[in-house]
Amino acid sequence: MLIRDIQALLGAALLCGESRLDDEVTSGFGADLMSDVLAFTDSDTLLLTGLCNLQTIRTADMLDISHIVFVRGKCPDDAMLQLARERGICVLATHYTMFKSCGLLFSAGLRGGGRDE
Repeated sequence: MLIRDIQALLGAALLCGESRLDDEVTSGFGADLMSDVLAFTDSDTLLLTGLCNLQTIRTADMLDISHIVFVRGKCPDDAMLQLARERGICVLATHYTMFKSCGLLFSAGLRGGGRDE
């Protein structure tokens, strides 16, 4: 699924990473615990999270996750967006809950990611 399609489906704001709108992801993973992200995800996974701090960007960078959707109306601050830009990470934000966001994406064909799938 293309990032631009995800943006439209979730009614998400694109906060950085405009050049990545035509990137394709094949799986998604939703979590607020970065320890779960570290334990269960692989690169090329769309990360959905409500944890809005620098650790989220750093975790994504460590795992080569290039696309993050912040849920529940969370909006990253300037420092987070600057780090995301430096690391080439595309950042979106939606007002939908984690549950609804994941459900909409799953219904549209995106499958769960992670090492346990």
